[in-house]
Amino acid sequence: MTDAAQTDRFTSFKAFYPHYIHEHSNRTCRRNHVVGTGLVIVAFVVGVATLNPWWFLAMPVIGYGFAWIGHFAFERNRPATFKYPLWSLMGDFRLFYETLAGHRKF
Repeated sequence: MTDAAQTDRFTSFKAFYPHYIHEHSNRTCRRNHVVGTGLVIVAFVVGVATLNPWWFLAMPVIGYGFAWIGHFAFERNRPATFKYPLWSLMGDFRLFYETLAGHRKF
């Protein structure tokens, strides 16, 4: 365990990301994150295309809904969003990219 993990404080996203991946070791939880992030991107695109603000309001509901179900029902841990909201969001998009690029199993 790293010093950052022991103190539960991270000084960079690079140091945080291994912790993020560890907190997403359950395959169903990861799948929920990837699907939720994909749907957030779709909601954003539809929102821009239609200029309907409801799509933008739906984005956090969709994203957090899928992610939190993954954590509470399958991973059985507390989402990193509560302590590291920005880095957690960055981790979601990096996980999404790595999965689509074939670097992580779906």
